[in-house]
Amino acid sequence: MAGTMASYEQCGELKFGQVGIANLRIRTLDIVALKNEMHERVERAPKLFRHAAVILDFSALPGCPDAETADALIDALRNAGVMPVAIAYGTPAVEKLAEQVGLPILAKFRASFERDDSPEPTRPTPVSEDTSMPAATSPAILPGLEPGLLQTQPLRSGQQVYAAGRDLTVCAMVGAGAEAIADGSIHIYGPLRGRALAGASGNAQARIFCREFNAELVAIAGTYKVLDEIPKKLLGKAVQIWLDKDQIRIEELA
Repeated sequence: MAGTMASYEQCGELKFGQVGIANLRIRTLDIVALKNEMHERVERAPKLFRHAAVILDFSALPGCPDAETADALIDALRNAGVMPVAIAYGTPAVEKLAEQVGLPILAKFRASFERDDSPEPTRPTPVSEDTSMPAATSPAILPGLEPGLLQTQPLRSGQQVYAAGRDLTVCAMVGAGAEAIADGSIHIYGPLRGRALAGASGNAQARIFCREFNAELVAIAGTYKVLDEIPKKLLGKAVQIWLDKDQIRIEELA
């Protein structure tokens, strides 16, 4: 990390969107620090991040960077091991920048961050006094959510299923390199060895439930954890995963 003093504030906030592509929201335009952060992510989880497609989001900056700075950032991120493939839609200046650096504009990746400043939805009052884990409730559902999508066949490496606007139930294995994605919650009645991304459209109340937990990556509303960040005592166990104040929480199911 750049600077003489240790800093725990990230320069770039990395989240995952509906199709499993990483969205890098630039908070501080410190190219060296951003390169170092991304290099660390790649080193910690190379199977997930090496050569991964990344969307650049400049909406958290006070202004749009110039083309020379953006080109330098793109080169730095490529050297760190990821592949910037597009820019998240923002302002006319961002559209012009995208033309100058030769990257396409993707509009949908901005929506989840625009919810960050909105009032937090009212949460149901827990009926349990045990504060170590939220009381059991019905899976969170977005308004107008369709009946859940049922996946009965195993998901193998390179395969993906996406439950748009609804929950996802997988009655089989999610293998390493496979992705289970839903705008609602995800229920996996088999081993989870790949990736599970719930609340993909920004629903922070979505959850993930699985019978055998060995996930490469889990995410709720874009906030994620990779395998190396998960306590070993939870591996192979039946677990529940939810988001608590922008932090992923994982607890073993009784």
